[in-house]
Amino acid sequence: MVFSSFSQQFNPRKRKLRQQIESDPFYRFQSLEEIAIATELGIKIDITQATIDDLLRLPGISIHQARNLVELVQTGVEILSIEDMAAALNIPLSRLQPLKPILTFSYYDPDSLINPKKININTATSAKMQEIPTISNNIIQKIISDRQEKGKYKNLIDLQKRLQLDATIIEELMHYITF
Repeated sequence: MVFSSFSQQFNPRKRKLRQQIESDPFYRFQSLEEIAIATELGIKIDITQATIDDLLRLPGISIHQARNLVELVQTGVEILSIEDMAAALNIPLSRLQPLKPILTFSYYDPDSLINPKKININTATSAKMQEIPTISNNIIQKIISDRQEKGKYKNLIDLQKRLQLDATIIEELMHYITF
């Protein structure tokens, strides 16, 4: 047992892999060996807060699956276990089981001030947008009329440019809106 861990530390290939995983926060794991190294390094992916890029780090997860999972979570679907994740992705649990050591599933209270539920700025009504703290009626009206005239917003930068909002307003809104 001691010899095994000693030889792993001095295996040049494993050491190189470990360094790559340690230095690249977007490293895409290709094997169960890499998942084991990530586990040793304490790397965790919280599925509840994962981005598409986070999910693409997992071997065998496609861009389509990553997008679907992130969208489900953003719409309020709770993924609280590996079984939930398998069901949401419509893949066998056995395919995800080897990834379990680096996956975490957390519950975040949607009414918490620490993690507020985001409102989709592209679909929200005026009444829904009024739930966003710090947003003025003037900005709500600008958003709605600009959205009707020019279409959906792509991201915060698009919103800022189209409405000519200063950085302070964007800083206040970015925690409460999604696209």
